[in-house]
Amino acid sequence: MTSPSTPSSTPPGTPVWNDPSRPVGERVDALLQELTLEEKAGQLGSYWLRPDPEEATGGAAPMESAFANDRSTFEAAIAHGLGHITRAFGSAPISAADGVEHLRTLQRQVVGTSRLGIPAIAHEECLTGFTTLGATCYPAAIAWGAAFDPELVRTMARRIGADMKGVGVHLGLSPVLDVVRDYRWGRVEETVGEDPYLVGALTTEYVRGLQEAGVIATLKHFAGYSTSRAGRNHAPVSIGPRELRDVVLVPFEMAVRIGRVGAVMNSYADVDGVPPAADPELLTTLLRDEWGFEGTVVSDYWAVSFLESMHHVATDPRDAGVQSLAAGMDVELPETSCFADLAAAVREGALEESLLDRAVRRVLTQKVELGLLDEGFDPGAAGGAVDLDSADNRRLARRMAEESIVLLKNDGVLPLSGDTDRTIAVIGPSAAQPRSFLGCYSFTNHVLSRFGESGTGIEITSIVDALTEEFADGGTTFRHARGVDFTDPDTSGIAEAVAAAEEADLAVVTVGDLAGLFGTGTSGEGCDVVDLSLPGRQAELVEAVLATGTPVVLVLVTGRPYSLGAFDDRCAAVVQAFMPGEEGGHAVAGVLSGRVNPSGRLPVGIPRHVGGQPGTYLTPTLGGYAEGVSNLDPRPLYPFGHGIGYSTFSYDALELSAAQIGADGTVDAAVTVTNTSERAGQEVVQLYLSDPVAQVVRPVKMLVGFAKIALEPGQSARVVFHLHADRTAFTGRAMRRIVEPGEFVLRAGPSSEDLPLEDRFVVTGPVRDVEDVERVLTTPVDVEVADRALAADAS
Repeated sequence: MTSPSTPSSTPPGTPVWNDPSRPVGERVDALLQELTLEEKAGQLGSYWLRPDPEEATGGAAPMESAFANDRSTFEAAIAHGLGHITRAFGSAPISAADGVEHLRTLQRQVVGTSRLGIPAIAHEECLTGFTTLGATCYPAAIAWGAAFDPELVRTMARRIGADMKGVGVHLGLSPVLDVVRDYRWGRVEETVGEDPYLVGALTTEYVRGLQEAGVIATLKHFAGYSTSRAGRNHAPVSIGPRELRDVVLVPFEMAVRIGRVGAVMNSYADVDGVPPAADPELLTTLLRDEWGFEGTVVSDYWAVSFLESMHHVATDPRDAGVQSLAAGMDVELPETSCFADLAAAVREGALEESLLDRAVRRVLTQKVELGLLDEGFDPGAAGGAVDLDSADNRRLARRMAEESIVLLKNDGVLPLSGDTDRTIAVIGPSAAQPRSFLGCYSFTNHVLSRFGESGTGIEITSIVDALTEEFADGGTTFRHARGVDFTDPDTSGIAEAVAAAEEADLAVVTVGDLAGLFGTGTSGEGCDVVDLSLPGRQAELVEAVLATGTPVVLVLVTGRPYSLGAFDDRCAAVVQAFMPGEEGGHAVAGVLSGRVNPSGRLPVGIPRHVGGQPGTYLTPTLGGYAEGVSNLDPRPLYPFGHGIGYSTFSYDALELSAAQIGADGTVDAAVTVTNTSERAGQEVVQLYLSDPVAQVVRPVKMLVGFAKIALEPGQSARVVFHLHADRTAFTGRAMRRIVEPGEFVLRAGPSSEDLPLEDRFVVTGPVRDVEDVERVLTTPVDVEVADRALAADAS
């Protein structure tokens, strides 16, 4: 983040901290010296004007109701200043114009009460777009992973940030960098996928895009949250330090060092008994001393309080606040609770004032850089004139959805011909319920549903309506039958669905998720599952329609992968749409009609079995199938990276620039890809690394590079990956990250299990310690198409 442009002159008598012509550090130091202990502590707190319990059911954050009693008033909370205003737009259904005025009113109160006139930072959720009424809802993060398109994610984030900045928001609580380790975890939909490099590459671009628009991005959840036991929300994390460093932390390091992110949020779950909110090794030693992070660490909602109430590592709220601040926490969200006594703790000798100053300096630095202390600051300068769901937004949302849809299987039934006279039965709960397109952090599912409203708050076309529009000029007739709901045990509608299928030439069966919070949905925060069978009675519906003998196109609209092994072989085609956002209906219809040539690839595997092995592709030999070792075969039905389209591609000639490189050298790996079909299409070229012999157990393969390329019929591309030796690094036996000499295998192809090209190279010389250096974290890619260099959506 950079300071706004400075005016040519500053009025005489302007305090140093209000003078934009002065260096940021000078302004911050001058202001910090003027603050009392209470005013310093005030800068580390927050306030959330939550809806009245009589207006909204449930909560938007974990255990929200437990913090409903004995709450401070807003006036009391801002008596000595305030660090953050929590979700002025995203807590209740209010228009953009009303939200701007609401935020402006709150800021005026904060500034008017503050002795030195210091505004607050306004933060909001923004994982699937700005989480407020009427704002564009983009596809869920798991769909970003399916798109395999970093630049598209960056463009989307830049658009989200522009909308938020236009109404006075300064910080967004996104993206989520948790690497999927167990598909049963409810928050899989919020993640980018199961590979740390894919997660890191895409979320780093999200960070760049949001911050290019002038809004601070926040990395969530630091760290280990998604590796909880049995995939349960907030459950303990018992992974080893090597898995933590080589899998879980990789995306965070990328977003800090490459994306220069401005904020980090802690994880709720303890890691081997230590809650991250009170872990100085994580929040200070690693994050700041090793990675060079310079922003603020903000608590997940009530995470500081949880040190006392849930983790039981603090004796009381003050102890929790002191522990967390000392560890490296800077701001307590969503309300000031444990940080309320920090001034008293300093006076009584329980907390060093230097630690308080450390956090306050970080918060004030962001406020200066955001322009909050400049003369004439207005929290909502654009007023309500910003169109939060513009035509440009919707076009981008549709492109994102179209590029994220994965065609898993096709026996030739797709694409559907538009000029054929026939009847298509559109069956299933996702067909007419557009809320299934939206993640749990969409405003529709996160907030609006809690106010007893069944609408979506934005215009969304259902799958059945989108199909009707798509084929409006042809002879196709559509008949809709829901069959079953997402979770309702009532199966009486299956008979109608069967009748519709029997009378049709083709059945499009749409099943999947309806996101919610804390058990109110089939996917989302606190909506974990015991196995990977389709929610409710949807599997019975699929079986009943398959039994009619009518060809079935199975369309999954989900936030996590579900087991399809029971009926995949009887489906004519299978389409996976990961919560594709407000334009999801048109995107699905476009894929079915052929208007869209699907180019999505799986960011998570699709399991064959409903339970037993909800693991990911990133596993050592004994984590996979080994005959004679176990009777369980954990291999997926469809692997990570898989996806087909209406074009075909051939892979030829993996060429390495060298057979040997030093421990700090680079090898170029060139792959030639040709579109062998008669239709233009996009291919995701994937490069995987294997380390056959190492001093510790290593994954069988790991993604080290990818590029999404567009090719015309018959056109070829030469894709060159520049692989530095640091990309082979791992945490060795001495718990130091090293590049170890030896032979490495590179394989290239269209998925983690379809890798037709292979070659080997050797790293020579002594072991190289890369623990204390800023190692190479990415694999740059060059793409040459038809004798001209083209920019690729690559990483």
